[in-house]
Amino acid sequence: MALTDIEKSLLYNYSQQLLQQDMLTNQMFAGSKVGQDLRSMVLGESPGAAIFTNPFEEAISGTLRADADVTRQAARNVGEAASMMGVARTSMSTIVDALESMESIIEDIQAGNLEASSSVVQADYDALRDKITGTIGSTDYNGIYMLDSSQWGTDQISSGGQVYVQSSKDGGFDISFHAVDGGSSSTDWSDLSGTALATDLNEQKSFVDDLKSWAGSIEDMYAVKEDNLGSQQVQLESQAQLLDSAAQMRKPSDPDYSLEKLLADLIIRETGTIYDTNG
Repeated sequence: MALTDIEKSLLYNYSQQLLQQDMLTNQMFAGSKVGQDLRSMVLGESPGAAIFTNPFEEAISGTLRADADVTRQAARNVGEAASMMGVARTSMSTIVDALESMESIIEDIQAGNLEASSSVVQADYDALRDKITGTIGSTDYNGIYMLDSSQWGTDQISSGGQVYVQSSKDGGFDISFHAVDGGSSSTDWSDLSGTALATDLNEQKSFVDDLKSWAGSIEDMYAVKEDNLGSQQVQLESQAQLLDSAAQMRKPSDPDYSLEKLLADLIIRETGTIYDTNG
């Protein structure tokens, strides 16, 4: 639609104002490109569909969004590590509970409530030992066995029990697990024997006490690690949200802000509106 003389005059006046304001034309409009487009409109040339965007701001917002995605993935990785530690802690808790049950059997024998030579008592004692070794061999997280060192030395867990966690785009850290399949440094799981209850009850009690204290310490360490990893996951998720907010702030509020809309805003600002928005 052709412009009227009044509209052309108004556009021409604004073109002159933009050209005269060095700060506006050079800083905001990158070498008075808008002023050139305005003159083209006054002369009747087609302004095209030029979009008034800032490529620098778009680049920054894109980088921030990419950083947010990387940070969010890091949070998921750390969350996986926390879950692994939680599974290991739960299994150690199961082992400690079994040792406490074995301890109760020994105490009942000492108190005269059970017979050490009873085949049923000995079978119950051996069943608890087998429950412990079975728990050790079956404790895994997506195919990663955290307690049984005989299943270490894979692409997912090293021979020393370390699992690598990618926690940023530049690197990560290892989480470590204890090999409990061989028992403590002084006692092996095979030392626990139901038949030995009748021959050396005090020795069995010493074995159980040693293993219970050792397994309980590992359980406590895993609980602390699980909490720390969970806190780290929350922090990374918060960082990702902050980066998302920063990207949104750097992104132009209207990515389709065209030259025509700019002119319309200038006209409204000059002629006023029905009500005073500055009041």
